[in-house]
Amino acid sequence: MNAILIGIIVANVLISYKGFNDLSFFRKYEFHVGSIRAGEQIRMISSGFLHVDMTHLLFNMLTLYFFAPVVTNYLGNFSFALVYFGSLIFGSLLTMLFHNDDYNYRAVGASGAVTGVLYSAILLQPDMMLGLFFIIPIPAYLFGIIYLLYSIYGMRSKNDNIGHTAHFGGAMGGYLITLLRNPELIQEHTLMTVLLAIPIVILFVMAKMGKL
Repeated sequence: MNAILIGIIVANVLISYKGFNDLSFFRKYEFHVGSIRAGEQIRMISSGFLHVDMTHLLFNMLTLYFFAPVVTNYLGNFSFALVYFGSLIFGSLLTMLFHNDDYNYRAVGASGAVTGVLYSAILLQPDMMLGLFFIIPIPAYLFGIIYLLYSIYGMRSKNDNIGHTAHFGGAMGGYLITLLRNPELIQEHTLMTVLLAIPIVILFVMAKMGKL
């Protein structure tokens, strides 16, 4: 496990633990649309290092631990860091875009950044097998498409407390940054590159039509 990955995990653990035990700290650095619009843009990054509880933290860090090596092996440590933090920012920006007028909207978690790393790994190695519901083995590219289509459903239905918009924005960030850092993927995995872009196109078409 490389130093950058260790540093990211340690930062998430320490900051989240502080938030578990200090509500004022948690409230000060969580994603909150009203506060961000008032000028506290730091929340768009700091919220990505806070988690609701230990289960939330553990799930995100385990996912990061399993998929980060795929990205570092293909792209190197610098590009991995770029994917992680770029996806975190993409997730926050998309959340602001879709919740700009919901001043009370709040969110925390590294899910956007982690989803970006996951989507980057899928783009780099689309033929690896992943477990749907942790049980059913399916190709990674199919998992990625299903995941984002489910995120669109979650964004539209708004019937849970999951930050689907941040997940989707993170995946977009991972997808775009990976292609920018390794553009030959477009030629090497043309079909997979196109297929993985379909949910992103669907999202913006639906947004344009007022369906979200």
